[in-house]
Amino acid sequence: MQDHTYGISEIVGSSETSIEDAIQKAIANASENRRNIRWFEVLETRGHVEGGRVKHFQVHIKLGYTLEE
Repeated sequence: MQDHTYGISEIVGSSETSIEDAIQKAIANASENRRNIRWFEVLETRGHVEGGRVKHFQVHIKLGYTLEE
């Protein structure tokens, strides 16, 4: 196993569909400008309610990525 140095970023994703969809969209968007993402951790889940129904699911995510040498 190689030694690595990791960077960490925090992002928030949202979706009208589900928490899982919010995670998938957030990671896909982050991957467009952050290379080498290796792991994620959901720090917080929350949502937006309208008319007594969930309108948006939100996830606060920590991303870990390897730094290029």
